[in-house]
Amino acid sequence: MSFDFPTSKPKNRKDYYIQRSIEMLPGIITWSFLIGSFYLAFKLPFAIAIFIIIFDLYWMVKVFYITVFVIFGYRRIKIWEKIDWIGKCEKLEDARDLYHLVIIPTYEEGMEVLEPTLDSILNSDYPKDRIIIAMAFEERAGEKALERAKILEEKYKDKFFGYLTTLHPDGIVGEAKAKGANASWAAEEARIFLDEKGIKYENVVVSTFDSDTCAHRKYFSCLAYQFMKNPKRHQCSYQPLPLYNNNIWQTNSIVRVIMTSSSFWQIMQSVRYNKMVTFSSHSMSFKTLVDVNYWPRDMISDDSIIFWKCYVLHHGDYCVEPIFLTISLDAVLADNFFKTIINQYKQQKRWAWGIENVPIIYRAFLKDKKIPLRKKISKAWEELIGRISWGVTPIIIALFGWLPLWFGGDMFNQTVLALNLPKVLGYLMTFAMFGLIVSMFLSLFLLPPPPHKISFFRKIIMVFQWALAPMVAIPLGALPMIDAQTRMMFGKYMEFWVTEKVRK
Repeated sequence: MSFDFPTSKPKNRKDYYIQRSIEMLPGIITWSFLIGSFYLAFKLPFAIAIFIIIFDLYWMVKVFYITVFVIFGYRRIKIWEKIDWIGKCEKLEDARDLYHLVIIPTYEEGMEVLEPTLDSILNSDYPKDRIIIAMAFEERAGEKALERAKILEEKYKDKFFGYLTTLHPDGIVGEAKAKGANASWAAEEARIFLDEKGIKYENVVVSTFDSDTCAHRKYFSCLAYQFMKNPKRHQCSYQPLPLYNNNIWQTNSIVRVIMTSSSFWQIMQSVRYNKMVTFSSHSMSFKTLVDVNYWPRDMISDDSIIFWKCYVLHHGDYCVEPIFLTISLDAVLADNFFKTIINQYKQQKRWAWGIENVPIIYRAFLKDKKIPLRKKISKAWEELIGRISWGVTPIIIALFGWLPLWFGGDMFNQTVLALNLPKVLGYLMTFAMFGLIVSMFLSLFLLPPPPHKISFFRKIIMVFQWALAPMVAIPLGALPMIDAQTRMMFGKYMEFWVTEKVRK
């Protein structure tokens, strides 16, 4: 009997109304907060001013907290990079029975993207006779995709224990044009291969990699060790730390700030791993993947919902274990500056569309009576408030401090609070710049060597580009999330958008 998990398209009227009610919830909360704040700034300027001071004080503490965690995470990366993981693997019993299956869904990416991904696996320190590659192509990509598939298979088919080329058919009823559907098709093909070879699912770790993922050379040996030593290995996903370094020197400063900030967030989350969910490229037990019936085939945000499927399968006894080694991916880059910025917005909106997980998770929690109520409330709150905070926090910090002064009237503006409000907020934000300064220097340590000789001026830009962070927080941070929430509130669902990959 297959695992029963809610889909994005409910099968009965009751589930439909529950789904739509929860879909509307984030947008209603966000817009009520934004509109209500302007109204209250006019009616109750004292209350709004006090709220802003308390919020900025909270944010100052949170920035310090995040910065400390990022530093801890960075230190762990440097420690783990020096460990002989393959040597530790060889000391474990049954280590030679473990296989890695790597599924790489691709659509229109060129050879300049796909070959480095496969080369990074080929150059890893894990024995290639225990690695299986599944290159997952889309039928709708046409003849060019078939040509790439043929070239890659000819080049790599004899270099691994198994090399599979899969072609996901277009137009399957009930599927979205999304990565999850392609990856699930490839996983089914890989399952047939494993059955033919007599390999037990329990002995396979499956990694789903974005097409531009270049793994650390020790990643697979480290993953194997962490998997083998874990007594609950089938109740964990394993998350490497993404750095958008493949083309970081070629893209512009705005994109570098956004992508590096995303990496810092993942590094911070890895230290408080009880809050982690899977993101982008990740790994898990193939047995568990089969048990939950693979990735969702009808959703855009598949890389985190797979965690929630597993979480419900094991009734809350499932977690994400961080792997403190990095994988390198592409930062957004297009043919010109303006197209790059537009694509960056689209990518942020696609990430923000992870808001579609909220109604699915809530419906699953309502159905599963075995998950402890405390866990349900905690996880449900974290998912909802995290999405709301993503959309409103930059706006609160940048704009709300001025609302009482703009709308409070002469009576408020003549008070001691009004006269000191800009000064107090300025002090708090100045202290919060501590996190920005640490990010500025830490980002330099995470940079790869430049692909060619660069000018001293270009190096200086890499430092001072962080001055752009406050300027892009609203247009390329808050607005994509509010856009996604508003679309879901009105039932205007997104289609999967594949980020254009450009290498210069």
